Amino acid sequence: MCSVSAELARVPVEIGIVLREDDLRHDLAALTSRIAAAGIDHVTVGDHVSFAGGHGVDGLIQAAALLATHPRLRVQTGVYLLSLRHPAAVARQLATIALLAPGRLEFGIGVGGDDPRELELCGVDPRTRGARTTEALELLRLLLTGERTAFRGRFFATDGAAIRPAPEPAIPILVGGRSDAALRRAGRLGEGWLALWVSARRFAAASELVDAAALQAGRSPVDWRHTLQLWASFDRSRARAIGRITPVMQRSYGLPFERFARYTPCGTPQEVAAALEPYLAAGCRRFNFVPEAGGIEEGIDAVGAVKAALS
Repeated sequence: MCSVSAELARVPVEIGIVLREDDLRHDLAALTSRIAAAGIDHVTVGDHVSFAGGHGVDGLIQAAALLATHPRLRVQTGVYLLSLRHPAAVARQLATIALLAPGRLEFGIGVGGDDPRELELCGVDPRTRGARTTEALELLRLLLTGERTAFRGRFFATDGAAIRPAPEPAIPILVGGRSDAALRRAGRLGEGWLALWVSARRFAAASELVDAAALQAGRSPVDWRHTLQLWASFDRSRARAIGRITPVMQRSYGLPFERFARYTPCGTPQEVAAALEPYLAAGCRRFNFVPEAGGIEEGIDAVGAVKAALS
């Protein structure tokens, strides 16, 4: 049994699963069918142009491919590196996906910068990535209305351009990042904040900062879609789960697992569900899991079991 309190367990919770680069080598239709059958609400995909020596998978191409394999499952980018692209081209991609799968895409964006060479490859000064992301998002939101847009900024300019047809319904935008600047960006320009490596206390405080930024921008109230993205390791005991994920995360980040342990629930699906209770108490109702298990199929089943434990 999950030890999440009965009061918190009664609150609807949405669960997503993050697919990694190697997962895309599987039969995508079989994966999305298994994900939907497990009760998981959406799939999340990452995005890189050339990361850590050239690796990466394009976020919107992944999203389009996954949406095409299932008639109902929703897909989220988490996060798409908007600063690396021109917002007009991104608006056209989003409008096209909206035609093919209306109402099933959430667009999570971030500034990038973990590998500055990726930005430099795309002609972006790493020092400007935050300002460029904000401006790109401002223009993107205008273009996604379908109206003619006149815009002149530091990085982008248009004179009456339009991207039509506008997505219907509108595509929700989530803004990733841990800094106060990212939170203000989410409040002014997003429908939610995509959090990573934060405590429950920080999640609650950051949500208030997002609210304040939205109020200052005249946007309140907003039906927020704040989402916590986190790794989780699954096995028949917590000790085995920790042993499973430790080398994976150390290879991925080049840091000791101890740096991430407090943010990384490990154990059975019921233990992982119970570890979410502080975040539930802080108001989080949406979680994306990067599962570490005995393969992607086992990971899907384990994340589905977390959803069932919280239902």
